[in-house]
Amino acid sequence: MASFVWDCLLFLLPSLLLVLLSVALHRPTVRCWTRSAVQAAAWRFWVTVCLILELPLHKNTRREGAKPIGWDISSGSAQASDGPRLICKHTALARYLLRHCGPLARSRLASWPRGDPHLQTMSSLLWGQQGDTLQFTRDHLLLRDGGIVALDWAVGTRLGEARRRWEGRKEQQSGGKSLGCFTPTPPVLLLIPQAWGGLTPHMKALCHQAMQQGFYVVVFHPRGTSSCPLTTARLTEFGDPADLEQAISYVHSRHPSSLLVAVSEGSGSGILLSYLGECGSSTHLTAAAAISPVLQGQLWFETVMPPVYRWGALFHRKLQLSRYTSSFRGVLDVDRALSCSSLKDFEETLFCPSDWESYWERNEPLRDADEVAVPVLCICSSDDPLLPPTSTLPLPLFLSNPYFLLVLTDRGGHCGFTLESWIRNVAPPRRRREADEGEFTWKRSYTR
Repeated sequence: MASFVWDCLLFLLPSLLLVLLSVALHRPTVRCWTRSAVQAAAWRFWVTVCLILELPLHKNTRREGAKPIGWDISSGSAQASDGPRLICKHTALARYLLRHCGPLARSRLASWPRGDPHLQTMSSLLWGQQGDTLQFTRDHLLLRDGGIVALDWAVGTRLGEARRRWEGRKEQQSGGKSLGCFTPTPPVLLLIPQAWGGLTPHMKALCHQAMQQGFYVVVFHPRGTSSCPLTTARLTEFGDPADLEQAISYVHSRHPSSLLVAVSEGSGSGILLSYLGECGSSTHLTAAAAISPVLQGQLWFETVMPPVYRWGALFHRKLQLSRYTSSFRGVLDVDRALSCSSLKDFEETLFCPSDWESYWERNEPLRDADEVAVPVLCICSSDDPLLPPTSTLPLPLFLSNPYFLLVLTDRGGHCGFTLESWIRNVAPPRRRREADEGEFTWKRSYTR
């Protein structure tokens, strides 16, 4: 009899433990303690992973110390805050953004673990939530020197198109207002991906959001990237805007009555900022935005990048070069380029084997910043693992030039900015404003 009782107890013991654990977890104190213990264990595990992969550690706790100069977006004041900060010259455009960019102020960036900069960066580059599968139709644009660049026009899917048209009619009937919402001449959004090519999940999400608001969306792919054929033994230098200039002229010729705006991602900002500086007031763009931009190209290439990211970027660049090995044999040292272990050495081997400094005199993204004549919004994160420290940001440029505006956040990684959905908060649908609010004009921002 005793052995039978013991057998029953042993048989029921796991179930009893689960019941006791369930009861205990319903107590707030135990639940809070358990959550803290799990987070502490997960943090220790993540620290070990970062040490093995040689990743810099970032734990999203409030950092003490001086905040950068600028306006707190949530309050519109210059007081210190943990929220995103707008760093720019005091102009009518800056005041307009402070009044109307509420989603940036109301949104709360994810904390650890989802807010870890490395997890956010990996998410932005490798995976993300997408709705319908995007479809594109490609134009191959023949350049003046015989090269070819690709322009992918987003066309969506039948299901997505039907829903977008329904939402557009619904918004118009309800009195909603948006920059593009299904007007006779919809604005055109030009997307410029990372320099190594390819469209990241976050950029695809931006395509979806823009199409829902009635934009035409086109993606620019430099020569030799994203299956774009290479017809000349020449790749695009980091800050050479010649190809982009011809592409923008072509897009403008297709939609001459539409507003044209551009958004770049990461290293793709090199050619966008260079283009804006070289073209000045003759540009066809009305405004531009750069997400996690490389503002100082030479410094970025010379700054040591964590090995995981360095090898990932090098893999894409070398894969691009290896497809055209025979074409480049007589132009550059292909074997040396394919054996490079840093982005600096690779870039130097491709474009400037003799003079690194002169290369950046003609390719630095902000070399002609004084000539920029349209508003440029840069969105950066203090914990970006791919860019140099925020102490190297050219803050005097943003504080003195009325066309440059910087939104700086404490968290976000590289092109991450994880929220419920970061695209919904960076580019939200615009709502009807009260009639007594003043209308903003670009001219006011330029002259004040």
